[in-house]
This record gives sequence, structure tokens and C-alpha cells, in this order.
Amino acid sequence: MIRMEQRTLGRTGRDVSVVGQGTWQLGGDWGEVREADAFGVLDAAVESGVTFFDTADVYGDGRSEQLIGRYLKDRPDADVFVATKMGRRAEQLPENYVLDNFRTWNDRSRANLGVDTLDLVQLHCPPTSVYSSDAVYDALDTLVAEQRVAAYAVSVETCAEALTAIARPGVAS
Repeated sequence: MIRMEQRTLGRTGRDVSVVGQGTWQLGGDWGEVREADAFGVLDAAVESGVTFFDTADVYGDGRSEQLIGRYLKDRPDADVFVATKMGRRAEQLPENYVLDNFRTWNDRSRANLGVDTLDLVQLHCPPTSVYSSDAVYDALDTLVAEQRVAAYAVSVETCAEALTAIARPGVAS
């Protein structure tokens, strides 16, 4: 296996490859992706030194997470850090970003990936007002305290959203 340059991912304390593998395509949202082909993509990434996979609960309605989970179960030597995203399974309304929904979405992702604790969960480009909500960050802190997630982050669409989010001490990236 190639050793790719590594950097610490935000405030996670975890070193990951400077190049990550995005996995939206594995969900099959743009056409059929055979399991063998999906595993081939993941193998090629790992063999190239990639130690960071990015996915989301909505990629193929969870199929991307499921494939990653099965792949990593068969390749425990891969030492891959998995970031998944949540929040697009519901209508994009600020009132949907609450602890009960987070737990439900998180439980599904943990089952899909076959893990007790997610390495990193990111809010998946939520409505802008969500980035300023104390209750949202309290809920995310609760997921960490419950050991459902090791760290949380945000996936943003604007620099202003990013700056608002990273000002919060619990936001890892």
C-alpha cells in the first residue's frame, strides 16, 4: 500500500490522507453500480493511500454507507476514517434539526456502516439559520456524549456558513 501525505483533519485529532474518496457515485444515483465495481473503487483508493472516505445517508438511500461498511468489515487493515452526512432525509426546515431526528438518522448510518460510533458526522448543507442555533450544537454535543459519534462537523455552501460553524468549539471541521 502507498503511503500518501497525511494531515490532521480539523479538530478531530485524526490524520487522514490529503486526498479523500468521495462515494456519492457508489449509491447508484446516476446509474447502476455493481457491488464488485464499488469495492474495486474502494480498493483502488486504499491501495493508493487514501485513508478518508466521504459519504452521506442519502447517497443511494444509504447504499453508499452500506457498501463502505461491508468493505471495511472485510478490510480491517484499511484504517479508513469515514465521514458521513445527515440532514437531507427530511424537508430542509430548521425545525427538523433536533436531537430526536439526529438520533434516528445517526442510528441508521451506524447500522449501514456497521459501527457503534461514527468517526465524523456532518450536517449536510442545512438551512443557513441552523448554523447559528445553540440547540443544534447542544444536540450534536449530546451525540458525542452518548458515543454515537466521535466528532461532528458541517458541510457548507458558503464561506459565511463555514465561519459561523467553525466558531463553535465542538465543530471538528
